[in-house]
Amino acid sequence: MKYLSQMMFAGSLAVGLAFSGAAARAQAPAQAPAQQQLKPASPAALAAAKELLTLKNAQAMYASAIPNIVQRTKAALLQNNLNYQKDLDEVAQVIAKEFAGREAEVSEQMAKIYANDFTEQELKDLVTFYKTPLGKKLLAEEPRAIAASMGYMNQWALQMTEKVSEQFRAEMKKRNKPII
Repeated sequence: MKYLSQMMFAGSLAVGLAFSGAAARAQAPAQAPAQQQLKPASPAALAAAKELLTLKNAQAMYASAIPNIVQRTKAALLQNNLNYQKDLDEVAQVIAKEFAGREAEVSEQMAKIYANDFTEQELKDLVTFYKTPLGKKLLAEEPRAIAASMGYMNQWALQMTEKVSEQFRAEMKKRNKPII
C-alpha cells in the first residue's frame, strides 16, 4: 500500500507539474541554461502581450512567487538548523521585503515570450477574443475546468495504478514469483 501511495504521489506530482509548467518557468532563474532566445518584439506587440496577460490574470501565477520562494528556502534551511528557527523567521521577513516587487521581472519576461511566440496581430486578436462574452466565460470557467480535470486525472491515475499493480502480480504469479 505504501508503494501505491508513492505511485499516486508521483502521478499527482507529474500531473501538477504538467499543468503548472508556466508557473515553474515563471519562477526559474533568469540564467537558466535552456532559456529560449527571444526575437526582439515591437512595442505594440509587447503592449498587446501585456494586455493579454492582464486579461488572463497571469499575475496570479507569480504574485506570491517571492513569498513562496522565501518560505521554501527557510523551510529547507530549518531542516538542518532547527535551533535557528527564530532567527530564520526574522531573516525571512527581511529577505521577503528586500525582494518584494521582483515578480515584475516575470511579468515582463512573460510578455516578451508571448510576443516571441505570437505575432502582433495574433496577440491583438487574442485580446479581442478574451473581451468577448465567450472569452470572458473561458477566463472565468477555465480554472474550474482545469481543477476538475486534474481531480479526474488523479482519480484515474489511482485506479490505473491499482490495475497495473494487479496485472504485475498476476503476471509474476504465472512465473511462480509472487510479489507482495
